Amino acid sequence: MVVCGDDGLAHRLAAELRGVYEEQVTLVVPPSERRVHQPVVGRARAASVALLDRMVNAANRAAGNGSGSVVSGEIGGNVRLVEAHEPTEAVLADAGVERATALALVYDDDETNIRAALTARRLNPRVRIVLRLYNRRLGQHIEELLDQAAALATGDPHGTSTGFDASTTVLSDADTAAPALAATALVGTSKVVQTDGLLLRAVERTPPAPGQVADPGLCTLALLSTTSSDPAGADGSEGSGERGPRLLPDEDEVAAATGRGTVVLEQVSYAGAPRSAGRAVGVVPPIASLFSRRLRWSLAGLVGAVVALAIALTVVTGDHPLRATYLTLLDILGIDDPATGQSVGRQVLQLLSAVVGLLLLPVLLAAVLEALGTFRSASALRRPPRGLSGHVVLLGLGKIGTRVLTRLRELHIPVVCVEADPDARGMATARRLRVPVVLGDVTQEGVLEAAKIHRAHTLLALTSVDTTNLEAVLYARSVRPDLRVVLRLYDDDFAAAVYRTLRAAHPRALTRSRSVTHLAAPSFAGAMMGRQVLGAIPVERRVLLFAAVEVRGIRQLEGKTVADAFRAGSWRVLALDTAAPGERRPDLAASPTDTDGRGTTASASDLVWDLPPTYVLRAEDRVVLAATRRGLAELLGRRRRERAGA
Repeated sequence: MVVCGDDGLAHRLAAELRGVYEEQVTLVVPPSERRVHQPVVGRARAASVALLDRMVNAANRAAGNGSGSVVSGEIGGNVRLVEAHEPTEAVLADAGVERATALALVYDDDETNIRAALTARRLNPRVRIVLRLYNRRLGQHIEELLDQAAALATGDPHGTSTGFDASTTVLSDADTAAPALAATALVGTSKVVQTDGLLLRAVERTPPAPGQVADPGLCTLALLSTTSSDPAGADGSEGSGERGPRLLPDEDEVAAATGRGTVVLEQVSYAGAPRSAGRAVGVVPPIASLFSRRLRWSLAGLVGAVVALAIALTVVTGDHPLRATYLTLLDILGIDDPATGQSVGRQVLQLLSAVVGLLLLPVLLAAVLEALGTFRSASALRRPPRGLSGHVVLLGLGKIGTRVLTRLRELHIPVVCVEADPDARGMATARRLRVPVVLGDVTQEGVLEAAKIHRAHTLLALTSVDTTNLEAVLYARSVRPDLRVVLRLYDDDFAAAVYRTLRAAHPRALTRSRSVTHLAAPSFAGAMMGRQVLGAIPVERRVLLFAAVEVRGIRQLEGKTVADAFRAGSWRVLALDTAAPGERRPDLAASPTDTDGRGTTASASDLVWDLPPTYVLRAEDRVVLAATRRGLAELLGRRRRERAGA
């Protein structure tokens, strides 16, 4: 496996491949003296290198290989380090791409990844390529282009006859991590894996009272650590509990786990095209948005005055109601028709109508100006409305913040964004979704107040600077001690220290810490290993994966019943794809309404979630699994060894 990158994701991915899947890894990174992003990536890179060294050293100690020191460009075990400024053809050749099974290009720059992918496909048409691209549309075209190149070079793009999988997978760390980050803002739901076509919802439940039986839902995904029954301790950072969580427990473990919270799969459904309240606004805004509430009440009052005057004129003069209304409008609009020689009542009503007409003119002028202002500012940034409460304050509209914002609006969650850069990547998305944005440095006084932090439900601190996120959270907690906060923190040790301190200072508040690279690395590693990962659910900084796998060639699944195929702590079969093998959608993560590479509409997969325990898994079946990283690595490793032996 070859991993090329310039930030923490590359180091996390290399550690994942080496420590979990026990693969031979070549890591290509910029020279240590180079700092691509100052100063955060420098700290992230150092922390990720330390993580890699710890995992390699642990593997070496288990094998009796010593400390894993760097010798001739190798970092212990099966990890080789290559330092290069750019992934040129010579660098890729030196990294062994021509002999590699899979290549991951996870540079922060899309152009660098595309250029290297084109070069790698030419050097080795059979290599499996995983690309990190933020641009979804461009990624789809690049994926089709590279797959077509592999098909022409090998005659078998999917490796069905040659034994090689030369497919191309385009992923985004932002898309991978956004569902888990956005899920923390949901009321009553803390774990969500959401893709364009599939929605898996998991709910964190507190321990049942004595004598009560907990509802297992569709299935129990995890038992939380012993401190998770404390609202402040649930789902904190790694090592926060007295003992870690138990992923995929069996029925006996669930029954014996008294006083421990659970993560339950409560709902599984398809999510079609998003139809949120914050969808894009057309050229003409809604009629109700043209006028403020105060102006609408003023217009209603004037209409009522016209009706009252018309009725009074009918009573005084005996005219027909239509003629009385007509004369009243003439008087209001100031048309010269004085009531000379008429009764006193008619003259009094004409004077009152003239007064109402004087009041009408400024109201009409205000309505025109307000309507024009609404048309002019339909694409401008909105300010948080008065009286807003129960919303989510989102700090940072970069790559991650933009994706999280989109997820929150798809879930109908009210959001107020805070961004210091008026040209940030997500500003256009905020305008399109008509989300209120506060421009300003979050560390400056008054910025969070403008975002109505004192009435907010959750604070999502997703900037790329850990100290900025921490400062914003500390200030928000000083305003609202019970505010639910989610921090984007890279370093695990730093996250644990922040978590413990915030928990001690605010024991009744909920605190979460999330690392984007920690959430994204399993999906990238899974794509490199040749399987489809639908999503990941974090459980106290551990990760539970959802993947679609073919049963053929997996001894632990093929020919076994659903009950026998279940292994506690490793994997569990959740659903079965009943579509015929030739009619299945290649990507379950895509929306059923999306088009495939040939331009035709892909049909929806017929997934059955309530499988009977006695159902026997056949070789031609495709199933959806919930599994730990090591569990899926074991399943995939067994199939890979069998293919190699064949």
